[in-house]
Amino acid sequence: MKYFSTRNFELRRSPAEAITEGIAPDGGLYLPEQFLPFPMEALPGMSQTDISVAVLSRLFDDFSEEELAEAVHASYDTAFENGDISPLAPVGNAYSMELWHGPTCAFKDVALSLLPRLLTMAAKKCGITDEICILTATSGDTGSAALSGFSDVPGTRSIFFYPDGGVSPAQ
Repeated sequence: MKYFSTRNFELRRSPAEAITEGIAPDGGLYLPEQFLPFPMEALPGMSQTDISVAVLSRLFDDFSEEELAEAVHASYDTAFENGDISPLAPVGNAYSMELWHGPTCAFKDVALSLLPRLLTMAAKKCGITDEICILTATSGDTGSAALSGFSDVPGTRSIFFYPDGGVSPAQ
């Protein structure tokens, strides 16, 4: 599968290349050429981590299912409250998905717990051996979620800028 830039459909990258580049050289975002169907009938018997691996394997075909499982388990097994990534809570006759059970209580923990591991795996696939440095400027919970996600990932370091007086005590 290839990913294309939203600003130039001719600009194509493998999933690992798209992950390591982040934003396309033309400033566009990378999107997959296609979305492979997901067997919805399989969902009731799957854990959240199994669903994550199954969905990711349809998006990142240059990663093995074993590699994706390793990244998912390293990201979510111990970092989320009770091992539940996004539990459902009853609200009247409906359910609400709670996305605050991660290490920083921010919904961004869901993505920023997995991204560091996918990024380092993608870098290896692309032959990148340099340390990965994440430079972030933030005034909110994105910074704390990114800091938490990258904190224990070998081969990475992070630099965060926060505005003076622009972050709440909880953040």
